[in-house]
Amino acid sequence: MLLVTPDRVVSIDSLVEAVWNGRPPATGRTQVAICVAGLRKTFRTVGCPDTVIATTAPGYQLLSGDHLIDSVEFERRLTHSRELAQTRETRPGSLEEATDEYAAALALWRGPALAGISAHVLDVEAARLEEQRLTAIEEWSALRLDQGQHRSLISDLAGLVHEQPLREQTRAQLMLAQYRSGHRVEALETFRQGRRHFIEDLGLEPGPALQELHTSVLRDDPALELAPPATEPAEITVAPAQLPSDIAAFTGRQHELPMLDELIDDQSGEGPLAVGFITGSAGVGKTGLATHWAHRSAAHFPDGQLYADLHGYDSGHEPTDASMVLDRFLRSLGVLAEKLPVELHERIALYRSILGGRRVLIVLDNVRSYCQIRALLPGCGRCCVLVTSRNSLPELMEGHGARVLRLQPLSRTESVRLLADVVGDSRIPEDRSSSQQLAELCDRLPLTLRIVAARLVGKPHWTVRRLVARLQDPRKRLDELTHGERGVRSCLQLSYRMLEPDAAKTYRRLGLIEAADIDAQLGATLLNTNPDEAGDMLEQLVDAHLLEVVNPGADDDVRYRMSKLNRLYAEERAFQDESVPERTAAHGRVFGGWDPARGGNGRTRSQRGGSVYSPAPRPGGELSFGAAP
Repeated sequence: MLLVTPDRVVSIDSLVEAVWNGRPPATGRTQVAICVAGLRKTFRTVGCPDTVIATTAPGYQLLSGDHLIDSVEFERRLTHSRELAQTRETRPGSLEEATDEYAAALALWRGPALAGISAHVLDVEAARLEEQRLTAIEEWSALRLDQGQHRSLISDLAGLVHEQPLREQTRAQLMLAQYRSGHRVEALETFRQGRRHFIEDLGLEPGPALQELHTSVLRDDPALELAPPATEPAEITVAPAQLPSDIAAFTGRQHELPMLDELIDDQSGEGPLAVGFITGSAGVGKTGLATHWAHRSAAHFPDGQLYADLHGYDSGHEPTDASMVLDRFLRSLGVLAEKLPVELHERIALYRSILGGRRVLIVLDNVRSYCQIRALLPGCGRCCVLVTSRNSLPELMEGHGARVLRLQPLSRTESVRLLADVVGDSRIPEDRSSSQQLAELCDRLPLTLRIVAARLVGKPHWTVRRLVARLQDPRKRLDELTHGERGVRSCLQLSYRMLEPDAAKTYRRLGLIEAADIDAQLGATLLNTNPDEAGDMLEQLVDAHLLEVVNPGADDDVRYRMSKLNRLYAEERAFQDESVPERTAAHGRVFGGWDPARGGNGRTRSQRGGSVYSPAPRPGGELSFGAAP
């Protein structure tokens, strides 16, 4: 009830009415208050420090704030899609943008709205949301038909017609898609099946629009074919320039930029495709470096620059399918929608043929797997591809000899310079020691440095020391390093969810200790396994950029380190995803049976193989191992 009316007060009487469907017990109001208290506790337990449910007469109010609610996000994207569609005649590219925005809105659905909840008022809301979904599908399908995507539409619309046999608009779109794909008989059969449903279920004939379409199909009316554009250009008149805006106040990377410049030297056209691969942890600045270098080097690619965000690690999107990007790239390169080949392998061949003699830069950002981009790699050595990803993507090195840049955090000097450039006032130079401390609290990551810089810009009365004091509390640091939809917690959450179960367990357990460095023996003790298996888990965390190697090149006794922000998030996951007995048992193996109930000074230290580690403190003097969150 609170979620379907965010930021509006819902009276207690309305909640009682909804929960018990008009027949509440005498203690209904009290029980609602108990439930709200339980919800508030749940929010606090999972690390939400702000008030989510406020008591506001005559009831309660859910404060959405910076949180995302899927139904609200769906309606926002739907509105944006319609606005883009309305500008299709006046703004080039808006039709494709509207189509992609509809797809992103519909991707938020995971089944029926409010499934499993029985309440009359919520049944009404679920029906409203479902009608919005069906309308969005019809509007999206209409745009796709206008772009000549009739073949790919058939399977999607056939399933929807089966679920909603009396929805005339959807049935008409399926008939049109079938007819344009050369399936005239199937289109007529779709009409006959629909007519039978209308007569049997409603005792009515289909509406005039559906009957007129049926007549047009019978007559092979030329008006059913996709209308050609007013003019058909013989070749590209404008080279595509799809790069996003260059990042403001770009700082550092003086070693990496020349390495990327070497890609331009590889463009003789006779050798293999030049591929650059930027990888690193969340927030380390992969996209910023790729975008900055692409803008700096654009003049070397006179035939255009193509860009795609594959949304491999994006909480608001599903990973983008390569076929969608390939279609967009082909249209940008001058291929008319109706001339796009049907089969994927034919589209790939056309894409590589078009790029064969051109100097084009292709930037593929935020990639999750090699499968996402395999179809987007041209075969021409005159082109250049730049890929960013948190994953290692070994296929790029094995098959394409990609130049790999593993980004590290900025240096302390570069971090302070970035803060000064973004804040743009005297607070940073006047307080350099605090600025350096602020940079270290941010792990010297461009993402977190820009977040705190934005905080300082928005709070001109704050000093750097004040912000440092707020970040020094480890319980609040991840909350402070959040700005709007951006934040280190959300970035790390996506990486954590991609881990295999054993690797995720390793990550959580490492968050329970503060260690100068970590080795396979310590990992084995935490996991209650052998060092070889623990070493494999640690290496998986290295591949996911959640752990870094301290002594690269060592033949044995490899040591690892976890960044401060990573450890804080790993500790959160441990207290959310593991039970007290599991944490207590792990502690007993590492620290030799320390009893968390005894407390003590909270700084038990142990020495193994040169690694010094201690149980991480919790609020109120508690220690991580075995302590209740």
